[in-house]
Amino acid sequence: MKFIHCADIHLGSKMEAKLPKDKADERKLEVRAAFDRMIDHAVKNGISVILLSGDVFDGDRPLKRDKDYFYGAVRSHPDIDFVYLRGNHDVLESYTEDGLKNLKTFSDEWTVYEYGDVAIWGIESVKSNATAMYAALKPDKAKKNIVMLHGQIGDSNGVYKINLAKLRNKHIDYLALGHLHTFSDGELEERGKYVYSGCLEGRGFDETGVKGFVELDVTDSGVAYKFVENSQRVIYELDVDISDADDIYAACKKAKGLIACGKKDMLRINLTGDVTFDCDGIERELEKMTARDCFFVSVKNKAVRRFDVDAVKGDISLRGEYIRTVLGSEGFTDEQKQRMISVGLKALGGREVE
Repeated sequence: MKFIHCADIHLGSKMEAKLPKDKADERKLEVRAAFDRMIDHAVKNGISVILLSGDVFDGDRPLKRDKDYFYGAVRSHPDIDFVYLRGNHDVLESYTEDGLKNLKTFSDEWTVYEYGDVAIWGIESVKSNATAMYAALKPDKAKKNIVMLHGQIGDSNGVYKINLAKLRNKHIDYLALGHLHTFSDGELEERGKYVYSGCLEGRGFDETGVKGFVELDVTDSGVAYKFVENSQRVIYELDVDISDADDIYAACKKAKGLIACGKKDMLRINLTGDVTFDCDGIERELEKMTARDCFFVSVKNKAVRRFDVDAVKGDISLRGEYIRTVLGSEGFTDEQKQRMISVGLKALGGREVE
């Protein structure tokens, strides 16, 4: 029997802080489309169970249009069971939809759904069960056991903290995790694996790389799984050292020449290095120059301007006073002082400082 494991869809995510409004509106629709493509994959491949390991919605009180979209998709596919475990973003989602026999949900106690000899276990993380839930999990050794959880794996207990050591020797064949937005997997024990499916579509520049879901094939011999690429766009990050550039134009040309992603993708360019020229405004210049290379390009200027301190330390201004104060400070190397001067002057000029 085949299953799909996905997580962190984040329907209704507000992207205006990461993208211009027109691009943000387009990306919101593309997040929905990614969910549609996953369901289409299930239909075409005869997969009748989709495991949703948390954060279907981006907030506890989703907008009506996002709820209608999700529950409408469930209602439109009565031959597919949607096994939905709430995560930290949609923890208060009320599961209020009535009459959806193919929507299977969980609570703060272990619940199990069985499909032949496959048992799907799940529990939602709350303060009261953060420690006790491990002892209460008792899968049948004779079954193929899939356990759904949402949180960060580690060696401690807590809300949205998953203690892997306490899940060993529990006859788990596949631990279906949500919370981290990049696919990853590892050994749980000899019998089973833990797997983060990642998100279906990257939303910001902290979610780089190809996104998708996991397809499981459960047989008598165990659980085999594979990652399925699903994202319409890929988000990339590019670090460009512009220390050898003589001016803004040369720096922009160097960065543009290193772009390797496709026109439909998103790109964050981080400019680094020590420069001798005034690079104020280079972000805007480079974004204009690369606007047609990708769906969206964002530039962060992390380069540090190397000043001729002898030429500027006599400046009778707040700028000069700051430089003199840094130069007179003890306990710092010359390189550290250069960086402090560069960052401080950015701040004094009203520029963004990271």
